[in-house]
Amino acid sequence: MTGSLTKAFLTATVLGALVTPAFAQTAATPWELKPDMGYAYDKEGKTHSYKMGTSNAGELLKGAKKVPRGTLFFIGQNGQLYMRSGPYLEGDGRFKFGPDQ
Repeated sequence: MTGSLTKAFLTATVLGALVTPAFAQTAATPWELKPDMGYAYDKEGKTHSYKMGTSNAGELLKGAKKVPRGTLFFIGQNGQLYMRSGPYLEGDGRFKFGPDQ
C-alpha cells in the first residue's frame, strides 16, 4: 500500500499536466484533487482514477508517505513521470523552466 498513495499523487500530477495548457506563463492553477478518490499511474504509464471507500482507509495509509511541499511533477520528453524537490520558480514567481527561458 506504500506505493498506492504515492501513485495517487503522481497520477493527479499526470492528469493535471494533460488537462492544463502546456506550461503557460500565467499564474499557476491548483489541481483539483477530490476527497474519496484515488489516482494511479500504472506500470504501462497510463493514468486511472478510483472511487474510494472509508472502510479500509487505515490500510491505505500504512507505509504511505506525504509528498513534501515544494515538489514539482512533470512528464519528461521520454514520456516518463518525474518529480523534483527544490526550486522551480524564479524570484519574481515565474516558472523557472518555462518556454521563454
